[in-house]
Amino acid sequence: MAKQPHLMIEEGDVTDLALVPGDPDRVERIADHCEDVEWVSSNREYTVANAVYGDRPLTICSTGIGSPSAAVAAEELANVGVGTLLRVGTTGALQSHIEIGDMVVATGAAKDEGTTKRYESATIPAVPDHEVLSALVDAAVDDTAPVHVGPIVTDDAFYAETDEYVSAWEDAGLLAVEMEAASLFTLARRREMRAGAICTVDGNLVEGTQKGETEDEELPPKARDNVDRAIEIALEAATEL
Repeated sequence: MAKQPHLMIEEGDVTDLALVPGDPDRVERIADHCEDVEWVSSNREYTVANAVYGDRPLTICSTGIGSPSAAVAAEELANVGVGTLLRVGTTGALQSHIEIGDMVVATGAAKDEGTTKRYESATIPAVPDHEVLSALVDAAVDDTAPVHVGPIVTDDAFYAETDEYVSAWEDAGLLAVEMEAASLFTLARRREMRAGAICTVDGNLVEGTQKGETEDEELPPKARDNVDRAIEIALEAATEL
């Protein structure tokens, strides 16, 4: 099989399970929790590394921002034999009781983006694999950060998340909004993979806070600190998969 054109990997370069953060810099942050780190490739928004956590070999691959680039990563990882995807990301809360730094484990993602519509009808649900979801919930319950388990929404227009959209999402009982989960869940199902997602809350759109609005860095301090908790939860879940 030829080398994948975006991830720049081929069969045998990676393991059967991949943690997939959006931010390329977070690949190194995840790798810091692991041993036997091997840097595999770096191209565009995609950085790929292999590592071991406990006795579990795994791959770490960034997806960049949004569903189009996440779908490319999912397709190419599937092409080289990856069978499980664990998204480790950040998200904006849509319910007033969810605080910055809390964890959200997604039980499904509303497809309010355009990528999955090129693959299938919007009426087909984007949901995680049950085993992956259960492993994330079990690992999250053992952690100290508050954890919210429920449906989220995936959107692909960060600067078009108007008050009307936020209100509709809040009224629907969606916990949070992010930009990749629906495409990862959809591609995983279509490619006979497993997928799940845990995200750290970096702002609350209902309360009028978004990442980067009051800080010199993208994430507020509590969210930056608790990203490590999401990483640890995902790694613990990986050991059970």
